[in-house]
Amino acid sequence: RDLSKPMGAQTPARAEQFRVRHDEWNDATGEVPPFHYGVHYSSAAAVCSYMLRLQPFTEHHRLLQDGRFDLADRLFHSVFEEWSLASGERGNDTGCVKELTPELYYMHEALHNLNKLELGRRQDGTLLHH
Repeated sequence: RDLSKPMGAQTPARAEQFRVRHDEWNDATGEVPPFHYGVHYSSAAAVCSYMLRLQPFTEHHRLLQDGRFDLADRLFHSVFEEWSLASGERGNDTGCVKELTPELYYMHEALHNLNKLELGRRQDGTLLHH
């Protein structure tokens, strides 16, 4: 991770993708100025998603999802997967430039389902239990 660059610029191709978005932006109303990223690199919802295996984040996540967990395919389940998406190493999703929360690097409890939450099953059939 190159800390001198935002997540949207971790690879040259990804940086170019956002540069082009900015340079070619054309809002017909003239109300929205050019921008690189259409989402925030961090938000309360993102933190709750990463930390959902621990309270109080479990309940905050449920509150944001009408009292239940989000779909298993959208729940945090892998540091590698999140990095791949946010850095642009996998796919071209310009809606994902989230930073991982520092707790994921030193608080192993955030990576394990110690409270045995029923997080569902992913579309590939994998039970999301860790």
